[in-house]
Parts: sequence; structure tokens; C-alpha cells
Amino acid sequence: MRKRKTSAWRSAAAVCALLLTAAGCGSGDDDGKGGHAPDKLGKGEGEVNIIAWAGYAEDGSNDPEVDWVHPFEKKTGCKVNTKTAGTSDEMVSLMKTGQYDTVSASGDATLRLIASGDAAPVNTKLVPNYKDIFPALKNQPFNSKDGRMYGIPHGRGANLLMYRTDKVTPAPDSWRAVFDDSARHAGHVTAYDSPIYIADAALYLMRAKPSLGIKNPYALDQKQLDAAVALLKKQHKAVGEYWSDYQKEITAFKGGDSVIGTTWQVIANLTKAEKAPVKAVLPKEGATGWSDTWMVSAKAEHPNCAYKWLDWIVSPKVNAQVAEYFGEAPSNRKACAETSAPDHCAIFHADDEKYFQRVHFWTTPIKECLDGRKDTTCTDYAQWTRAWTEVKG
Repeated sequence: MRKRKTSAWRSAAAVCALLLTAAGCGSGDDDGKGGHAPDKLGKGEGEVNIIAWAGYAEDGSNDPEVDWVHPFEKKTGCKVNTKTAGTSDEMVSLMKTGQYDTVSASGDATLRLIASGDAAPVNTKLVPNYKDIFPALKNQPFNSKDGRMYGIPHGRGANLLMYRTDKVTPAPDSWRAVFDDSARHAGHVTAYDSPIYIADAALYLMRAKPSLGIKNPYALDQKQLDAAVALLKKQHKAVGEYWSDYQKEITAFKGGDSVIGTTWQVIANLTKAEKAPVKAVLPKEGATGWSDTWMVSAKAEHPNCAYKWLDWIVSPKVNAQVAEYFGEAPSNRKACAETSAPDHCAIFHADDEKYFQRVHFWTTPIKECLDGRKDTTCTDYAQWTRAWTEVKG
């Protein structure tokens, strides 16, 4: 399970020189910053270095029955060297070292990796299973640029509102319960510990204070950011704990230290399994959410094995295994027929696009307003990071 918590740009010539040893470079795929996508693949280099969320690259060491790494190694001859990261910030820092070939980046990291030139565009034709990825996950603001994919979608989920049914009445159906009404549960409210959580406040303000003009929770000008920060400071007085470790949230809700706050579906399921009286809902305002993308480093030393991994991890059977183990909706529509639990995709709304239309997936805030505004400058992730530190005091 996951804990969510300027590099020099390589020239196109340098990246091509690196890839020519095993894969062709095509001038038509040059983005002028992050290198090329290969035109074809060659023989595997014998290994691949990946950065992954815990639970995304299981090799049987945590559970002998959970292993999709060794079958990959046997099939491809590519030894998998995994670095488990705890936060998106850690993933971004690790990718800047140039020591890793691919990363399972969330939307609060992807645009940073694209902008810095650390991630290369991908040639989706070299990933056969890409054709079966849900269309709604392709060419999104968090995994593409100028109509070109910078990764292969892995899975997705929503950030839900969870509450103790024996402590919170009436049953909440709005994020108002953890923002404007947070004082009702002072000391027992929980929130996700990351600058990207600012988007949750912005999402609530889209409906609660329409005069602010927020159209996209990741596209905030300074006035809009200030309003979101003010709301979060108000909430801070009622927060008992900020969480990034799923197990800590389960324990807090089971023991009653937390009675209401943001969560993931998998956490709600596990908390219920611990006999805690909780329920998770998608509030009427919608929700933020995450969609993870396997990106390839512009400096990849093992591009062929990296592409083989991308195709393997989103293949129907493996994508189903990961989705069930981690607790998320798979990205490959054919994975739903491969899950051991026949209702897994129904529980996680895998093929329910009406559900996910209400989910605003994490997207790195940048100065170029993601809502299309051209007459203003939006705040970027660095400003959000400083604001989050201010919120937490």
C-alpha cells in the first residue's frame, strides 16, 4: 500500500546517443526538452531500475502468493531493481538522479517530471496492451503534453469522505463537514498530508464560494490560493492528525481518534474489515483523486526493459493482480475479467465513467493556468508547498 507524501535538460542528440545502443530514435517524437520516444525496441539490456509505490512491484517477499516481478524476469530476461518511494516529492528527486528507468508517478509529480525534462514522451505503439487502456485515462492533462502521451496509465481512485457512523450524524454528503463545519468534530478531523490537498479545499470552494471563480482545483491564481489556504487554516484547528500512511488512518478511525476525513476506498474497506463502523462516500461536490502513470526517464539506461515493464504491468492479468493487491481501479479494461474477486471492478468503479467524471485527478499546479485562462498567472507547486507549510504552522 502506498504512502503518499531544475535538473539540467539533456539535448536531443545526447538522448539519441544513449538510446541508439538498443533502440532507434525518431526525430518526429522530439519534444525539445525531455528527449525522444524510440521508434522501435531492441534486445533487453538485462535489467531495469524502477521507482514504485509500495505494492506496485511485488516479488513475493511480502507475500509468497503475490509475485508478478519474477514471472516478468523469467519472460523477458530483465532483472527488476525496485526502489520503493514514500511520496511524490521523493519520486521526483530520485528521477533527477538519472539512475532510474521508469517510475509510477502520480499526477502531483507527472507535470514536474515533464517540465524538468526528466521524463520522456512514450511511443504507445511499442506498448501493445495500451490499446486496451480505458479511453478516459489517455491524453489527460496529468499524463500528456501537446497531445502526446508521457506514460502509460496504471490505475486510478478517488479521495473519498470517510466518517464513523456512530459519531457523525446526520450522515454527511458534502465536504462542508470537514471544512466550514469542522469545528463540530474538533480534534478528530483527519486530512491528507500533502500540498496537493490544497486542491480539496479549492474543490469545495468551487461550489461553496462561486464568486472566487475557481473552475479547476489545480488552477489557482494568488487570490484563489489565498482563499483555499484560509479555509485550510480554519480546518487546521480541528485536525487531530494529518495522514500519509494508510495504516495510521485505519488505526485512528478504529480507535476513534479520527471520526471524519479524507480517505481512499481501499482504506475504507480495510477499516471496515477491522470492525470499525465507518462509511465512505463521494460527496456532492465531487472529489479529487489520483491516476498513476508509468513514465520513462529521458536518461534511461535500460529503455528496452523499461518498455517491456510498461507493457507487462498493464497487461490484463498483471494489472488485475496489482489492482486487487493495492486496492484501486485497474487501467486495462480487460483486467476486470481477470480479478479473483468478481466484484472488484464494481467496488472500485473501474468502468464507471460517470463516477470518474466527478473526480478531479491530481495534476501538478503550474504557472500556465490549467483552466485555460490566458490573462493571469496561476500559482505553481512550489507556491503550494510553501502554502502547505504555512497551513501546518
